Amino acid sequence: MATGFRFFLPYAAVDAMLLISKGPLEVEKIFTRWYGAEHKNNYGAMVSFVGTVREENGIEALSFDLYRPVLQAWFDEWQKRLGEKGAYLAMAHSEGDVPAHKSSFMCAIFSPKRRVALEMLDAFVEDFKANAPIWKYDVVEGKRLYAADRSTPMAGSGLLAGDEK
Repeated sequence: MATGFRFFLPYAAVDAMLLISKGPLEVEKIFTRWYGAEHKNNYGAMVSFVGTVREENGIEALSFDLYRPVLQAWFDEWQKRLGEKGAYLAMAHSEGDVPAHKSSFMCAIFSPKRRVALEMLDAFVEDFKANAPIWKYDVVEGKRLYAADRSTPMAGSGLLAGDEK
């Protein structure tokens, strides 16, 4: 297991990965792991995305909280959806603080056909931004501030519902 990973959750039927890392992701190690695990499995495409924390508006870092049981269920639903197209997913996300210019999110879709991988990557990343149970905070002058203006309400959650106090 890569240094810093708090847990590794394999998908039951295939060797897909969901990695959660305390702090910034070790992008090169994770890609090496994913490619090493899959390059002999006859997939014609591995299409990936890496999200990097931007330094803007005084933000020195982002901080993330996750709700793991719902994240696992959401990830499993994506695996099922991709499996119907002969593809599957690997994903990594940070928990806690990630400084500017470091990565907090990465994913890859493996598929026999590049078109499937390209189309599903776009759909996955958009759904991730809207529905993954991950809450983002800005770190400004050492203070952790909820990023409400860049967050999406999660169905069934009261976190973003209701009046501001």
